[in-house]
Amino acid sequence: MTLSIATGETDVPLLHQTISANLDATVARFPDREAMVDFAVGRRWTYAAFAADVDRLARGFAGSGVGKGDRVGIWAPNCGEWTLVQYATAKIGAILVNINPAYRTHELQYVLNQAGIKVLVAAPSFKTSDYAAMIEEVRGEVPGLDQVVFIGRDSWDELWAAAEQVTQQELDAIAAELSPDDPINIQYTSGTTGFPKGATLSHVNILNNGFHVGEVCRYTEDDRICIPVPFYHCFGMVMGNLAATSHGACMVIPAPGFDPAITLAAVRAERCTSLYGVPTMFVAEWALIESGEADASDLSTVRTGIMAGAPCPAELMKKFIAAGIEEMTICYGMTETSPVSTQTRTDDSFDLKVGTVGRVMPHLQIGIIDAEGTFVERGEPGEFVTKGYSVMLGYWRQPERTAEAIVDGWMRTGDLAVMDDNGYVQITGRIKDMVIRGGENIYPREIEEFLYTHPDVLDAQVIGVPDPKYGEELCAWVRMKPGAEPLTAESIRAFATGKLAHYKIPRYVEIVEDFPMTVTGKVRKVEMRELTSAKLGLSR
Repeated sequence: MTLSIATGETDVPLLHQTISANLDATVARFPDREAMVDFAVGRRWTYAAFAADVDRLARGFAGSGVGKGDRVGIWAPNCGEWTLVQYATAKIGAILVNINPAYRTHELQYVLNQAGIKVLVAAPSFKTSDYAAMIEEVRGEVPGLDQVVFIGRDSWDELWAAAEQVTQQELDAIAAELSPDDPINIQYTSGTTGFPKGATLSHVNILNNGFHVGEVCRYTEDDRICIPVPFYHCFGMVMGNLAATSHGACMVIPAPGFDPAITLAAVRAERCTSLYGVPTMFVAEWALIESGEADASDLSTVRTGIMAGAPCPAELMKKFIAAGIEEMTICYGMTETSPVSTQTRTDDSFDLKVGTVGRVMPHLQIGIIDAEGTFVERGEPGEFVTKGYSVMLGYWRQPERTAEAIVDGWMRTGDLAVMDDNGYVQITGRIKDMVIRGGENIYPREIEEFLYTHPDVLDAQVIGVPDPKYGEELCAWVRMKPGAEPLTAESIRAFATGKLAHYKIPRYVEIVEDFPMTVTGKVRKVEMRELTSAKLGLSR
């Protein structure tokens, strides 16, 4: 009997250094190589120039009274300034608090107060969000907020000018006193109930996770990583930025927010070798290629990349591999684990890339447990747990919630998973997303994968909705390909008959233009259930 526990390799040692020390080492090796491109505005930094701006901004924070352990919030879309703030705060030991660009005043006020943010760096606005007005609205309710800095306005220039009050020698002395185990980042998880929780992460947490993700992608100083995923989330700032700077690679920021056409243009113009995204982003990019608005040759320089945040549809992966991205990887993780716990390898088979989320990352342990907390045999389903350097320090100022999430060092993920004999993991869904219809456990991922094989389906999500007879019934939300006739429950039943067990065939079908999403591209199934139940008048 083999239990569902696996331990990662230790051949490549952990980095026990601060983010600033790691960046300094990269700059010393590659001063003239390109570090960052802000494609939307045409700005570029070599590693030497990037380090100079980081140091000057760090001196500006220090000159403004920000010290080790103080919280600096950032509320902005992707831009070069976001990245500079990330590394500048790390240089002085301030704790960067990532604020979701989609937040409104109620959530903003909560995070400002809960984290105890001293300085807030913000974009004045983004799309339809007037950040300046929202900050003004809540500022009187946030007594600890000393300073608000708006990118591109006078307050931003004043922050840079404050650097004159701190010498480079003084900054170097501050950086030298920092510990790699210090908290350096707070990321608020988008809980579906109650207020979000602030996962508190150290230099060791996120630097090593970015580095080892980059190792699996086989990054070198020759790589150029297109990062259309948001920086406020680990996908952007850890798997993107820290993976790049720990290898001397280049960070390419295509646009402030995701735009599939601009992303493909950035990949082509900047000759990117790696492309990131959640599946819905890749779906949108491929839709442009299929419609003729873009060309598959735009991807000709891309060798590898990461698809994460949601299960990868097999049909989608086939298309990108056929376009030449043969080393695409799949990552799985959560904010509380810095984030990546498993990743497919660049040379894994197609079946492993679409059927699993890979195997354990270096220096980590993973396992599958039952409801009693006992490790199950391989091949048996249970809850995915992980242990090691990547597990967060805890939820900021919430010790009780921390104790619920981390048990004997193991992080409870809430995800259902199965581990095979070779240690590869399949995520079958969230424990709360599993549908129980008449006593049958149904995993939506299986039905979603099946719907992707329909020639007219662009994207699909499956949820459980209330049913008085069976407890729950299946409902499929479907996005159709351009020009396709909308599916109905009857046409899906005809397509599925003989291919799926009868109880796995969705009773309801909703044809939609888009799914409700978080900013990171995760589908909000809770909201889908609420909307469907209200529309159809369903209740238990």
